[in-house]
Amino acid sequence: MVSTKLYTAIYVVLFVSATIQVLVEFAGLSYWLAFGVIMVLSAAKAVLVAAYFQHLRFEPRSLTYLVGIGLAAALALTLAASYSLL
Repeated sequence: MVSTKLYTAIYVVLFVSATIQVLVEFAGLSYWLAFGVIMVLSAAKAVLVAAYFQHLRFEPRSLTYLVGIGLAAALALTLAASYSLL
């Protein structure tokens, strides 16, 4: 069983990274730099949520790899869609 302190720490990390994403949006950075920072933060948040709140950390590794492949495919599709916008 995971402790309440760990869930609270994960919540704080997710909240801080979401705040950083908003600040990056308003910072006036170039499109690709802001896009890269936001994508890295989003991927890290997705991994944290999947690992702890969806309990993938305690599942067999094959299931974790399957979800990881789905995440990689979603990121690839997002990159392809952003490239087509320009």
